[in-house]
Amino acid sequence: MLSHRNTIHNEKKDFACGSCEKKFEFRSHLSRHQISEHKSRQDFACDRCDKKFVKKSSLITHQKLVHKNRDNLTCNKCEKKFKNKSTLLKHIKIFHEVFKDYLCERCAKRFGNKQSLLLHIKIVHEGYKNNVCHKSEQKFEKKSHFLMHIHEHRENFTCDKCKRKFERKSNMLWHQKTVHEGRKDFACENCEKKFAHKQSLLIHLKIVHEGRKDYACDKCEGKFGRKAILLIHERTVHEGRKDYACDKCEKKFGKKANLFYHKRAVHEGRKDYTCDKCEKKFGDSSTLIRHKKTVHEGRKDFACDKCERKFGHKLSLLRHQKTMHEGRKDFACDMCEKKFTQKYSLLTHLKTVHEGCKDFACDKCEKIFGYRSLLLAHQKTVHEGGKDFVCNNCEKKFGSKSNLLKHQRVVHKGCKDFVCNNCEKKFGSKSNLLKHQRVVHKGCKDYPYDKCEKKFGNQSNL
Repeated sequence: MLSHRNTIHNEKKDFACGSCEKKFEFRSHLSRHQISEHKSRQDFACDRCDKKFVKKSSLITHQKLVHKNRDNLTCNKCEKKFKNKSTLLKHIKIFHEVFKDYLCERCAKRFGNKQSLLLHIKIVHEGYKNNVCHKSEQKFEKKSHFLMHIHEHRENFTCDKCKRKFERKSNMLWHQKTVHEGRKDFACENCEKKFAHKQSLLIHLKIVHEGRKDYACDKCEGKFGRKAILLIHERTVHEGRKDYACDKCEKKFGKKANLFYHKRAVHEGRKDYTCDKCEKKFGDSSTLIRHKKTVHEGRKDFACDKCERKFGHKLSLLRHQKTMHEGRKDFACDMCEKKFTQKYSLLTHLKTVHEGCKDFACDKCEKIFGYRSLLLAHQKTVHEGGKDFVCNNCEKKFGSKSNLLKHQRVVHKGCKDFVCNNCEKKFGSKSNLLKHQRVVHKGCKDYPYDKCEKKFGNQSNL
């Protein structure tokens, strides 16, 4: 009792290290400190790996957690590992056998755990009728919007850096560690990729390096490495569902995360992710990573199986295949006969061509543009004289990457993908095809010579 009182309550530390100024309450602690710190002794080695330990108890704990029964504590369906058998059995029961033992007596709906059942009873059956929230008295037309609103009341932990809300403090701390501090403690041994979560690393190994995609869509040929991604694919692609609506505009999304990024970037004007190479800002981390990979590293990982073209984005590949190889243009203008591959292109066409809106004016000349990208390209090439894209075949320079690619495809590869439907003549660009049709087949001559009455179809002929 006296020893306990002196060391714990009186904070007496009578055992001092002769090599450093550190003091200890007990002689055993001093001995352990001298062995590990000053003599660098690690006498207890693991016979299964190269790791060594100062204390025997640490070795036993290491063997118990890392080596003992690890084969038996691995899920044979998803390769996730567990520290104890009960957690493994619970995981298999809920995620793979899909047992739902908790039955709601009011609507016969089943749940995998008691907490989900109680939450269901509270939201659906107790007091939340006609989609009316009893806290804010707000009424919703759709049940999905009502449930999302109820979910917001439960988000009690707010990140002080981005104002994102979380139900649990642990989720908020993990978000701050991975998103704002950029910590990724789990590295892949096969490639240089790092992950913030061990489960993400295991999924990466299974899908990328082992090539496993165990979840196949029964409606198309798509295969996925995770069941959650398959379900999202079925819901958004085949069912066409967009269950997450923005309450500030009419836009809808198939994923809640996309709605969150949309609100933050569009309505709050926030772009928290900055590229360290060009200082460009983005609304979410995935877009920043994609930008670095395609723009600064020059990676094009998506190759077309019908031609030699490669793309930095999968969406660009799908758009290319749909337009170039399938010839699809699903969005037609109801004011003219023009068709477009994307809805965004149709809306921009209506705004600029039929409504005459050109909101982007050059501050150095009187030229006005319907697209901001065209204004920036104009200023860079015309006023700044910038031609940063050089052809590696003939050293010709261009103001935009698209013009360089067009030049290489037409001049050096001899591609002529645009065919005249009147004379079957082929052209390397759509603009040359339209010019040909206007001058040759329609007889348009828009360029008069100021010294005589003669007119020309092309300005270059003057």
